[in-house]
Amino acid sequence: MKFFLKIGLPWVLSMGLAFYLGGRFLGDSDGSTKTGDSKGSGEDTGSVKTNGSSRDSVLKNSGSGGDSDKRNPSDLESSDSTARPNTPSPPLPPNLRRIMKGRDIISRLGSYLDAVRAMDRTNVSEVVTAFEELPKGYGRHLEMKLLMRSWAAIDPQAALAYANNSLDQKSERRFGVSEVLAGWANSDPQGAVVWAKANSNNAKNEDNPMLVGIIRGLAENNLEVADELFRGLPEGGARWQASTFLAQEYAKLGTEQAIQWAENFPDNDSRMRETILGQLGARLARQDIPGTADWVSKMEHDKGSQRITDNLLMQWVTQDADGASKWVQGLENPEKRSYAMKQLTARWSLSDPVSTAKWLNTLPPSPAMDSAVGEFVNRISARDPEGAMGWAMTIQNPTEKSKALNRALGAWEKIDPAKAKSWKQANNLGN
Repeated sequence: MKFFLKIGLPWVLSMGLAFYLGGRFLGDSDGSTKTGDSKGSGEDTGSVKTNGSSRDSVLKNSGSGGDSDKRNPSDLESSDSTARPNTPSPPLPPNLRRIMKGRDIISRLGSYLDAVRAMDRTNVSEVVTAFEELPKGYGRHLEMKLLMRSWAAIDPQAALAYANNSLDQKSERRFGVSEVLAGWANSDPQGAVVWAKANSNNAKNEDNPMLVGIIRGLAENNLEVADELFRGLPEGGARWQASTFLAQEYAKLGTEQAIQWAENFPDNDSRMRETILGQLGARLARQDIPGTADWVSKMEHDKGSQRITDNLLMQWVTQDADGASKWVQGLENPEKRSYAMKQLTARWSLSDPVSTAKWLNTLPPSPAMDSAVGEFVNRISARDPEGAMGWAMTIQNPTEKSKALNRALGAWEKIDPAKAKSWKQANNLGN
């Protein structure tokens, strides 16, 4: 016991003191490192918040007008670096970092969609940074659409400034601007129209391509307002482009409402009316063949009805060529029936020339059949010139017959000139 008190206890105390001092020393050294890391982490976090705040203030200023509306999130790095040149760019949140990993488009879009859904004024710069990490060009149009639509709900003018200043002019800028305007139109159509007219680069301000994006956005939620703006456009490219979106949205309402919209279009613009009928006919034919057939059968035979007939038969032949042929034969208007037979033959003979020939054989030769037979000759001449010659001989109109014979004969002479020459001599068609 005395030995412990004299020798052991001092040794224990000295060892304890050594451990204590060593721990303090190591703790101070390691602790400074940890404290530095902690501060560094805190500075990084602070830089995210500071940068996000400074960028957000610029976005707010851009929305209220002024010079800052021409700036974009990427421009703000220079202003931050002036104040703090050594401050690194803010790191992306974990959900956005996943976008840059791998090439799985489903994972990429899922992560990106999460970010866009949570987008607000405080994190716009982070979402834009994530978007800019994606390869430029047409491959990121979907991501751009999501970004621009979401940004338009927050600050459309800042989004437009970014689109005009930062997106590639050849492959992205026009699309980006259009998407912002489409999103803006849903919340403030009047403001979007005013901006589009004030910023038009077109000498003819009425034929403003930016109005197309506004009409497209309106058509998604307010067709009547979109239609009203569309009808006020003058003739030109903007009006033609806008009509495609209206036809698409009206077709979604059903055949009856879509037809009513198309037929109410003024007759004084025949070209636009024909375009609308063709666009709508193409969409209705994909979703309602009987309804489209009934519609066009009651129309007058003009260019508009021809456009609908073309689109109708294009869809119908692939699904039920026999049904299409019966409908064509039942058309009461002779001119409309002749035109429809020609179009049916042109499409049917591409996929099934044998069945087309059988159908044509059920119909007696007549002047009304000449155009259909002539079209059949066109389609089969390269594959069966001798058979095409036989069909051409049944055409009754001399002019049409001569054209068909020369076409088939020309194809035959390329394949078998000796046999073609022999046929010409046998049928007294000259040398």
